[in-house]
Amino acid sequence: MPRKRFIKFKILLDEALPPRRQFPQTNKIFNVKHIKHDLGLSGFADSVVYEVACELKRLIVTPNIKDFKHLLKGSETGIISVSMALSTENIDKKLCSILRKSKKGDLYGKIVEISGETGKK
Repeated sequence: MPRKRFIKFKILLDEALPPRRQFPQTNKIFNVKHIKHDLGLSGFADSVVYEVACELKRLIVTPNIKDFKHLLKGSETGIISVSMALSTENIDKKLCSILRKSKKGDLYGKIVEISGETGKK
């Protein structure tokens, strides 16, 4: 059986999340940028964050799914919703696990939810 090809996903952390260094596992394996701490964009509307993610072909990771889900069009980006009920450590583990198991088509153009119950919905 052929081995699944590893995809080094490009991730954009929303301003509501801590800096990428707080997600060491995900940050080590994937290309992670934080909208505020790495790109210097703070206080911008969610639509601007979405456009930046599209331009950079990055998946958005946000706890603020209600403000992003209506923006999703096409397959330039995708949205990974994380529950703020999870610790940063658990978000890191679950996010890394989902990214490792996924193909590009599993995430781009879609919304994936990470919750405290199942890890993936």
